[in-house]
Amino acid sequence: MLAKRIIPCLDVKDGKVVKGVHFVDLQEVGDAVELGRRYALEGADELVYLDISATLEGRRTFAELVGKVARAVNIPFTVGGGIGSLDDASRLLDAGADKISINSAAIARPELIGEIAAKYGSQFVVVAIDAKTCPDGQWRATTHGGSRMTDRELFSWAREAEERGAGEILFTSMDHDGTRSGYPCPVYAALSDSLGIPVIASGGAGSVADIAAVLTEGKADAALAASIFHYGQYTVGEVKRQLNEMNIPVRLI
Repeated sequence: MLAKRIIPCLDVKDGKVVKGVHFVDLQEVGDAVELGRRYALEGADELVYLDISATLEGRRTFAELVGKVARAVNIPFTVGGGIGSLDDASRLLDAGADKISINSAAIARPELIGEIAAKYGSQFVVVAIDAKTCPDGQWRATTHGGSRMTDRELFSWAREAEERGAGEILFTSMDHDGTRSGYPCPVYAALSDSLGIPVIASGGAGSVADIAAVLTEGKADAALAASIFHYGQYTVGEVKRQLNEMNIPVRLI
């Protein structure tokens, strides 16, 4: 069985890592490069950096930050936020990122997935889906940091993204983001069963038990978490040691 991955997520605003609840009420939690270095040393499998203030100037600053991260850490990292074109993706990959994550731009122009995959390969393309439940019970994708609802249904959009060339799906439950109340495991299990590519679970990690549940019951290939690491509730190493004790395959250092 393939090892499950533990991936700290670092939301970056003006070069600093921030965290909020449901994508709002942001608080600064540390330096983007130093936190990344620390998580890598603790045993993180990968990192995800999301530029949440991706103005044109922010993207340029973010590319400089990506270069600093690439020199500071020895594990793969994904970057996202404000990537709207093949040129945007190329700038970040050339700066040292291992993968790029696209969300709003992929919904606006799904052809972008295939354009990036054709140039760099599917393994470089992560399609992020920020979805929330609607009154009709369906999960629908949002854009612009969760502020705009779309008519894209989670499962059909994820399948289309895979068909267009996505190498992974990063699904964040907007209903659970930052709440530390656990992941919606049945939804992750259904999504994983419907796809042939890895699913990264994001939104709701409050304990090792939550992470264990989404990796087993939820069938996710990887768990993304932020608050529990940023605020010192757990180290990455502690999470992985406890998962190992539960007989969940993880890479230990």
